[in-house]
Amino acid sequence: MIESPVPRLVVTTRRIDSPDDLLAVTDPAAPLVWMRRGDALIGAGSPVAVLSESGGDRAARLASRWRELSAAAIIDDPIGVAGTGLVAFGALAFDDRSASPSTLTVPQAVIGRRGPDAWLTTVGTADTPAPSPWGPYWSATLGPGALDPAGYQLAVTAGLEAIAAGRVEKVVLARDLVGSAPAGADLRRLARELHDAYPDTWTYAVDGIIGASPETLVTVSRGTVTARVLAGTIARGADADADNAAAIALRTSTKDQDEHGFAVRSLLSALEPHTTALVAGEEPFTLKLPNVWHLATDVEGTLSDAASSLDLVGAVHPTAAVAGTPTPTAMDLIARLEPSDRGRYAGPVGWIDAQGDGEWAIALRCVQVSANEDGSFALTAHAGAGIVAESDPEKEMLETRVKFRPIVEALA
Repeated sequence: MIESPVPRLVVTTRRIDSPDDLLAVTDPAAPLVWMRRGDALIGAGSPVAVLSESGGDRAARLASRWRELSAAAIIDDPIGVAGTGLVAFGALAFDDRSASPSTLTVPQAVIGRRGPDAWLTTVGTADTPAPSPWGPYWSATLGPGALDPAGYQLAVTAGLEAIAAGRVEKVVLARDLVGSAPAGADLRRLARELHDAYPDTWTYAVDGIIGASPETLVTVSRGTVTARVLAGTIARGADADADNAAAIALRTSTKDQDEHGFAVRSLLSALEPHTTALVAGEEPFTLKLPNVWHLATDVEGTLSDAASSLDLVGAVHPTAAVAGTPTPTAMDLIARLEPSDRGRYAGPVGWIDAQGDGEWAIALRCVQVSANEDGSFALTAHAGAGIVAESDPEKEMLETRVKFRPIVEALA
């Protein structure tokens, strides 16, 4: 936690040759990673600043403190592209009631790459980060957590009862898996496995949460606001014909179209006060990932006020895609039906720069990692499904099984 007065960080960004192995420079036990299609921001060295907030309006309070820190900083950045200059990596809790704090972390150094350009940002007198040798391969197995498959189906049934009673139109319910990683496990290996297997997703590792998210919560770049809504899911088919049939079934599913519509309307309603010329696709498209098809809608608009990307995170989270509709009632129902704290699962994860621009995803397809006293790591993964009136408890449980696949396979 940064104390007042706000420290004056001295930040320098310079072009460099792109390293062959970006992940080698980050901490094996606490990696800071943001990667997609080869573009990346990789944090190295000890944190020089950590902003931490809990409770209500945490995104707004973090955004305010980030403005103060950025305004006080001395920044030498002749490159001036997204991700250069002062940058913080962020991970926010899903729920105001969570015991997990929401944090912004500024590391001593950041190596960035976007297309052919690469750069190094250092804070203060930090040296160019040196690669760390890769630790040995390791594996971990996840098993049922606080809500096993049978318990999850009972929770879905309770959610359907709430929908039938008119208390909610949609609620997103998740279950958990737990396990452990061996002492000294090189957590960078997990990030690399996810990036190699799912290069079109956001691979992230921030403050103990590591995953590969297909869903952009919000991005702000030079006044342009973009987002992608994912809601409605079906497993990929075993062959080309079955895969095509699965995609058609998803596109024509009333249940999935309704679920998707709730999520799109939720996002548009939250962004409208901060944007002009806000548009969304008239119909969702099917997005193909290695393990699932999703219904997807892209949204774009122009920023109409001084909101930063983190301000917009606070405005849009939680969306109907990860909570439900109406959102406050759905959040209360989630807290009642899920026996464990989601922590950062389904919360915002990403980065922000001194101008307020940034990229934020929803922390999905992930595992939360915490160190044990013996040097091993405790692991908790979550996966959820959107419950609407047409939902079937067994099918929703099977959907969570498909969504667990990326992290379970990466850990194996």
